[in-house]
Amino acid sequence: MNTISRVQNSAGSAIDLIGKRPMNRRLVKDRLFKHLMSLGGISVIIAVSAIFFYLASVVVPLFTPPAIESQTQFAAPGEKSQRTALLSGEEQREIGIRVGDAGGVAFFHFGSGDVIANAAVSVPAGAQITSFALGEPRTYSLGFGLSDGRVVVAKQKYEVTYPDNKRLITPSIEYPLGDAPLVIDPLGKPIVRLSIQQSGDGSTIVALTEDGRLFVSAINVTTNMMTGESRSEVQQSQIAGAPRDIRQMLVESKQRELFVLHGDNALARYDISNKTKPALIETVQLAFPGEKVSAMAMLSGGFSIIVGTDSGALTQWFPVRKESNNFVLTRIREFTPMPNAITAIAPEFFRKGFIAGDSSGNLGSYFATSNRQLFTQKLSDRPLTVLGIPPRGNGYLAQDDSGQVFSAAVHNEYPEVSFHSLWQKVWYESYEGPDHVWQSSAANSDFEPKFSLSPLTFGTIKAATYAMMVSIPLALLGAIFTAYFMSPRMRTIVKPTIEVMEALPTVILGFLAGLWLAPLVENNLAGVLLSILLLPVSMVGSGYLWHLLPEEIRRRVAPGWEAALLIPVLALMFWCLFQIGHPIEAAFFGGDMPSWLSNELGISYDQRNSLVVGIAMGFAVTPNIFSIAEDAIFSVPKHLSSGSLALGATPWQTLIGVVLLTASPGIFSGVMIGLGRAVGETMIVLMATGNTAVMDFSLFSGFRTLSANIGVEMPEAGVGETHYRLLFLSALVLFGFTFIVNTIAELVRQRMREKYSSI
Repeated sequence: MNTISRVQNSAGSAIDLIGKRPMNRRLVKDRLFKHLMSLGGISVIIAVSAIFFYLASVVVPLFTPPAIESQTQFAAPGEKSQRTALLSGEEQREIGIRVGDAGGVAFFHFGSGDVIANAAVSVPAGAQITSFALGEPRTYSLGFGLSDGRVVVAKQKYEVTYPDNKRLITPSIEYPLGDAPLVIDPLGKPIVRLSIQQSGDGSTIVALTEDGRLFVSAINVTTNMMTGESRSEVQQSQIAGAPRDIRQMLVESKQRELFVLHGDNALARYDISNKTKPALIETVQLAFPGEKVSAMAMLSGGFSIIVGTDSGALTQWFPVRKESNNFVLTRIREFTPMPNAITAIAPEFFRKGFIAGDSSGNLGSYFATSNRQLFTQKLSDRPLTVLGIPPRGNGYLAQDDSGQVFSAAVHNEYPEVSFHSLWQKVWYESYEGPDHVWQSSAANSDFEPKFSLSPLTFGTIKAATYAMMVSIPLALLGAIFTAYFMSPRMRTIVKPTIEVMEALPTVILGFLAGLWLAPLVENNLAGVLLSILLLPVSMVGSGYLWHLLPEEIRRRVAPGWEAALLIPVLALMFWCLFQIGHPIEAAFFGGDMPSWLSNELGISYDQRNSLVVGIAMGFAVTPNIFSIAEDAIFSVPKHLSSGSLALGATPWQTLIGVVLLTASPGIFSGVMIGLGRAVGETMIVLMATGNTAVMDFSLFSGFRTLSANIGVEMPEAGVGETHYRLLFLSALVLFGFTFIVNTIAELVRQRMREKYSSI
């Protein structure tokens, strides 16, 4: 017996071991796949986080404040007996220049003030310099009025050579209009106020004589190609009735207008496009009563004027076209004021920035387009009298009235970016009012960058809205019918067919939408609109007529195959509505509905518009929503619908009260995934819209989306530039939008699942 028991125990142990081995394998596999799933989930989180932090790392520099380095202080270089008329520098910020009011010129090391070379403006014997003027900074031109009624026009020159592969900058002074001074006043009276503009197309000099006469002169220099001799031709006129007490004059860079500051705050604006017939356009008050204009300068490009007052206020003005088609000088914006009276203003060479100094030694840096005060610094306890900026805007020079010069390097690469310029309306130069505009480049150097993300974000929302208006009804109604009413055999044909459509490249859809659908819609606009309105009605009407047919006829069609009968009905309705559309257009819209919309209603019609994109993107998004929603509805347990029907509910009551509620989390997920697809779509909107960044919700206008803008402009953007980083900001906005929407969608889905899980 003991032997038998031992044998039985051994057999039982062997059986237990054999039974445990598969179980152990299953446990090992279960743990393995559990760790793999955890690793996959963590990897997704890491990847998404890495994308976010990479985008953020490129975008963050846009919003960092300027960095000021290498601050130094030194006595004004050059002749101490001369008051400083100009401080400036060359492009590399290696050499600075100080011009004295008597014509002395000192070139010095920008950071230390050590003199490199001295020069002097060529002045005829017996004449003295009585006035000074600076032309457009980028031209390096200087003007000197003389005591005998003549004017000397000089120019800074910086010659760059590379001896022994080392950069060497050699500064000098040249005379673009010839060495001989130009006669401005035939009577030889001293020039007490002066303004100049010099360019390759010609030069303009405006001079005020000691006895109050105001001259406008145009100088053209021609060079004999054979002899090399230069000859100056001067066209001149005197402005009759010139204002008294003229304090400053500015000629805009295109040499067509003259601004004359006189009295406390009056500015006279003249048309000098015809130098022989200058004409007064208007006179405006630049400051409020009780304030006095204490400094004035023209921004780069010669369109805007920056005005500073004795109260510390800073404002920007430029001409604006009014309804009468006349341009009126208009106050555009006010900047953060300085603590005390403005004593000097210096504009940047190429950007819309400037620096301002006040009577208590404060220096402020501003950018006009973004309406930003970039920084303020207390440099001295005495008034700042002269300011200068190197050509790249990456530093400053400031001198106080004691002769001390303050120098610094400034890292200020992205001054045009602010919340105001990105998301709010901005009043740009040459525009009739504030607007949202995206325009990253232009053909001229005077261009004012326009980096508003509002029209791009608006276009993204607009594209997604129209796409979802098309896709949600088609996808959800199709999913309901396919999962709940359609026969199993027909479902095996319809569902895979629609899911295959999901794999169709969007570039093909965009190509077809742009080159085939857009012209088709334009040529049959009335028919397309009638189809949108009447096709749903025709489908319902067809269903109603089907139920009116005798039962013998209806029985010939197997249950669940009724939808197949709609295919010829829809095709016939399309053809009929398109045929009806042309007579309707001829009868009511002059035969051309797009032109009628534009001429009669003021609604512009673009061939590649929101209607085309809505149809094309709706076609692209529908399979995504359909597939997920159909799976959710089909997966509802049959015992729920069977129980509902057994309790006396109709199929429609069961569908609405049981099936859709149970499947609602899945349906909602499908809609959210479709929305994400629509928001991020690139190729369709790139090829089927006009890519115009406008804020117009019209069905017949184009738009530009964030994703399409990235696709179009990223190849043209210079790495590290403002444009480049703003495109990454666009991507970050898209990322944030989809993340927030998906997070909210997941919370809603979980709540719906908990709410309807007890059904």
